[in-house]
Amino acid sequence: MRPPGRRPARPRRFNALHLAGWLFADLLLVLALVAMGDQGDPVKAAEGKRPGPSASADGTSPAKPKGPRAVNRKPVRVSIAAARGDGARIVRQLRAVTAKHRGRQAAFVLTFGRHGEPGAGGDYAHRVNSLLTKARPGMFKGATTRDFWKGGAAGSADLEIYFYTY
Repeated sequence: MRPPGRRPARPRRFNALHLAGWLFADLLLVLALVAMGDQGDPVKAAEGKRPGPSASADGTSPAKPKGPRAVNRKPVRVSIAAARGDGARIVRQLRAVTAKHRGRQAAFVLTFGRHGEPGAGGDYAHRVNSLLTKARPGMFKGATTRDFWKGGAAGSADLEIYFYTY
């Protein structure tokens, strides 16, 4: 039994102010991690300051760069126009529009087949993508391709080619 005039002890209530210090510490940790993640690779930065390989006196080409390849973020955009059934013309046009990029290797290709209907446009894009390795085997071997539809006149396609950096 309790003495008269005394209230029973109430359980302590949660006070958010007690967590303010922990919240501040956690936010500071997150900011530190973001700042560290935003920094470049110091080893790669030091390598970038060294002079690169140049052609030797006898005219031979320099050695290939070492390290992982990356994909160039800016695509090369080209267009072709040929009937779906005219595979030879598609191949000729693919060779013509990619001639100045000879020696490079494509990482992936996005092909937008133009047609009034989505199914037919996607089929045309697929047809163009199936002929890429025939047009330039070294450039498109192992490249990932995707077929898309784009409204417009049938029998043409727009390609976005993403090349490796080297």
